[in-house]
Amino acid sequence: MGTFSVDIEIGNSEGTRYESVHALVDTGASYTTIFASVLRDLGVLVHDQVTFLLADGSRIQRDVGQTWIRINGRSEITLVVFGDQGADALLGAYTLQGLLLGVDTPNERLVPVPGLLM
Repeated sequence: MGTFSVDIEIGNSEGTRYESVHALVDTGASYTTIFASVLRDLGVLVHDQVTFLLADGSRIQRDVGQTWIRINGRSEITLVVFGDQGADALLGAYTLQGLLLGVDTPNERLVPVPGLLM
């Protein structure tokens, strides 16, 4: 499966101010990861610290908060990981599902999908 990046907007907790971020679409990542400095500048507060498993099998702890995200005109509150400066911003599965967006990898785009109540 290929990878691609998209432009997203991360908002403050009120959803009144947004910052544009270029993020790698990563359906293998549980949550969206954004540079900690961007989240702090927006006033996003840490409400938990979570242990994450990395691809190499190691475990790390990261701060987690919640804030608004906007993609292709859709907005929703999502969980965000406070990421290291210089690391890739990641658009994770929790956010994609919350916005009802699927991944069209061959065409490198996000597409609306129906919600499921099965």
